[in-house]
Amino acid sequence: MTEVEFHVNVADRLQYACRLLRKASRKGVRVAVTGSPATLNELDRHLWSFEAEEFLPHVRVGTEEQASSSRQRSPVWLLDDASLGTELPVLVNLGDQLAAGFEGYKRLIEIVPDGDAERDAARQRWKQYLARGYTPRKHEVAP
Repeated sequence: MTEVEFHVNVADRLQYACRLLRKASRKGVRVAVTGSPATLNELDRHLWSFEAEEFLPHVRVGTEEQASSSRQRSPVWLLDDASLGTELPVLVNLGDQLAAGFEGYKRLIEIVPDGDAERDAARQRWKQYLARGYTPRKHEVAP
């Protein structure tokens, strides 16, 4: 069963995601990231520039064909459809809805900004996970 974590009170969702992805990459853990197309485009730009002297390899995957060709090359996949990356162990959800296919991952990390609307959406997802038999864990992010 997928291990579900909520990282809450995040001041800057994309900056936090970049740090999280860098940490995972350094440990050799491959990660899928899902969210709205606009959010993924913005994350893509952040991953190119968040560290002046470091590049975090990543790929934008939109189709099964792209997923097939990216399998061995990139440690970070940006996915419009999370179900395309279930061979990776970790999924990071930057969206406000449950990620389709999250059950195929060993671990799911929900990044929750400190805004009211985002927290309300996260509470709904938390309840949905509980209703499906998952036991989410909460990780408070220090400012």
